[in-house]
Amino acid sequence: MISVAFVVFEGFQSMALAAMPVFEYANFSAGQALYDVRVLSEDGRTLRASGGLNVGTEAFDERVFDTVIVVGGDTILEQAPEGVLDYVRASARTARRTASICSGAFVMAQAGLLEGRRATTHWAYARQLQERFPSIKVEPDRIYVIDGAIWTSAGMTAGIDLALAMVEKDHGAELARAVAQKLVMYHRRAGGQSQHSALLELAPKSDRIQTVLAYAREHLAQTLSVEQLAQVASLSSRQFSRAFRTETGQSPAKAIENLRLEAARQMLEGGRLTLEQIALESGFIDPRRMREAFLRTFGQPPQVIRRNARSAAQ
Repeated sequence: MISVAFVVFEGFQSMALAAMPVFEYANFSAGQALYDVRVLSEDGRTLRASGGLNVGTEAFDERVFDTVIVVGGDTILEQAPEGVLDYVRASARTARRTASICSGAFVMAQAGLLEGRRATTHWAYARQLQERFPSIKVEPDRIYVIDGAIWTSAGMTAGIDLALAMVEKDHGAELARAVAQKLVMYHRRAGGQSQHSALLELAPKSDRIQTVLAYAREHLAQTLSVEQLAQVASLSSRQFSRAFRTETGQSPAKAIENLRLEAARQMLEGGRLTLEQIALESGFIDPRRMREAFLRTFGQPPQVIRRNARSAAQ
């Protein structure tokens, strides 16, 4: 059985523990106890998370855990408790892997575990982490990064992706997919995937434009002309184009291209489809047009992005 310890402290963010059910459902899906999960703190008392949730913990001791995961919280950005730092340093010497969720990367950095390594954290903290610890190669636009025995993830929900990646590495992709399905996740995001979402950045205000974008995302392989989208919105083409730009700040054509780029990038990073298949499924029609869009937006061709994502997941 694989032992997993979540390291918490006063004022930690309770959402970081959202990764715990991944291991619970791995046990459930496999029909056997694959993981034993514990929540540890410096003195083993009940701790209050930043949102008010009270969580019972066990005290740090001499137990050796296979996997140690440090959660995030604003209280440790400047300085984590010395007891927490001592435990993280010591456990990293015996654990098979040591990980952080969100701003938990700051604990890892303060403990000296990220020196000279690649790492990530929530995009809002990435610049601060890089400035305070210049020896770290911070990758601010990654869901998670694996550098040897050290795993770091971005925001709280990225911790779920990190935990799923651990399950996949331990017991295979089939079990990880089964867990993701039970958690009603759209898909397991690859580590190299961007932290940003094209739909979130568009931020439409009306249900009408939201419905159009949802329709577009589900039908990216189709032509998706302005006339077709306007029909979904029950507007004339002129009314639709004006309303769309007012609400999103982009033209319909640019927004659709961004959705196609996001979908194509996800397929590149998380699967084994050929470039021709990805171009068709994302609506670029052929690899040449997809390559041009990638170079225009990301400054890199699809092949390089796929190669970098695979390297980041190793």
